[in-house]
Amino acid sequence: MSNRSIRSLHGRQHRSSDARMTPETLSRTPNSVYSAISTSRRSSSSRQSAVKVAAKSLAGVFIACFTPPENEATSSVSSDAQRRVNKNGCDPTRSVLVKSYNSTLERETGSIRFTLEQMYKATDNFSPARKIGQGGFGTVFKGTLDNGMLVAVKRAKKSVYDMNLGVEFQSEVQILEKVEHLNLVRFYGYLEEEDERILVVEYVPNGTLREHLDGIRGDILDLPARVDIAIDVAHAITYLHMYTDHPIIHRDIKSSNILLTENHRAKVADFGFARLAADTDSGATHVSTQVKGTAGYLDPEYLKTYQLTEKSDVYSFGILLVELVTGRRPIDTKRDPRERLTAKWAMRKFKNGDAGSAMDPRLERNATNSLILEKILELAFICIAPQRQSRPSMRRCAEILWSIRKDYKELSASDIDSISSLSERHNSITEE
Repeated sequence: MSNRSIRSLHGRQHRSSDARMTPETLSRTPNSVYSAISTSRRSSSSRQSAVKVAAKSLAGVFIACFTPPENEATSSVSSDAQRRVNKNGCDPTRSVLVKSYNSTLERETGSIRFTLEQMYKATDNFSPARKIGQGGFGTVFKGTLDNGMLVAVKRAKKSVYDMNLGVEFQSEVQILEKVEHLNLVRFYGYLEEEDERILVVEYVPNGTLREHLDGIRGDILDLPARVDIAIDVAHAITYLHMYTDHPIIHRDIKSSNILLTENHRAKVADFGFARLAADTDSGATHVSTQVKGTAGYLDPEYLKTYQLTEKSDVYSFGILLVELVTGRRPIDTKRDPRERLTAKWAMRKFKNGDAGSAMDPRLERNATNSLILEKILELAFICIAPQRQSRPSMRRCAEILWSIRKDYKELSASDIDSISSLSERHNSITEE
């Protein structure tokens, strides 16, 4: 596609509805919800409190509109509790858990402070048989609370404790307490006692996105499922950037931090590197901080200037989009030197008119998939623009992805001969 096409996609406005919208919100498009909330957020500083209240209220509309409930329960809490979203957009599972422990646990600022005895009991003394993950933070265990709920118990490595890690742990707890969205892993509580630091979060049973792309778990994800996952992640990050009391930058968006439910709904996890964004009301444009993140996903401008903004998450999201459609890791040292940096390799293919050869070989090769592949790569390359000013917002990414999914459904329902005409219509709309 031409450079003009890439620029037009960045500026495109969408007015599409989608089958994933709930019946009571069919009249609302992504644009109408985003616009309503963003208009409120642009109010003067004297109305800041009212804006926050309105944003929190409308966040419920945002969640209900964009995220349908799960079809199957994943824990012993009643399926009604797991599927229901209350009028404020909050997941009632957390309140169910809090109520069940109200008489035995110390409540602190909206979360539960667990005891070490409870954690030993939940994990069978941190049995190796309960181990479900390992990372830089420590080990993750599958736990069962007294009420039967399954949880993930993240136990920090004792050998890496220091003062900075203590600060980071508290920072993660404070941020987790502030957020609640169906595409974010739910936070239930924590433990900080002597040399033990433990987080208790939602147990998501189907592994990470990276495990699915590697073929370690489940069947091969088809292209529609990958688009849906991208939309889920875009919604989660948009929520962090726009709909919390203070914008939050995740700083570690990557496939191994995206967990999938049994129905392939995506949930963003791991807030260990998360930071509050700059206070734009005071005129700040960025946060100056030491670089943290994962190689291959790191924003090069942040790496060079130590200036962190929401656009650093956008860059990581662009890398994730490339990863989704190619199936490759961002850095693959086992490949030929010209193919080791996946995003650069895919961009060369795209610019040379050979985007199809960058598609994950496990995906079905047909005209519909090829066209959708080009549109996703087009968005990805805007997201990874060298300068942050050239990147779209996460809200914009979500809108574009909704349109891509709508086009996919139209293409799939039409005759193969109509693909060319629909592509021409798409290009015509983007140029308006």
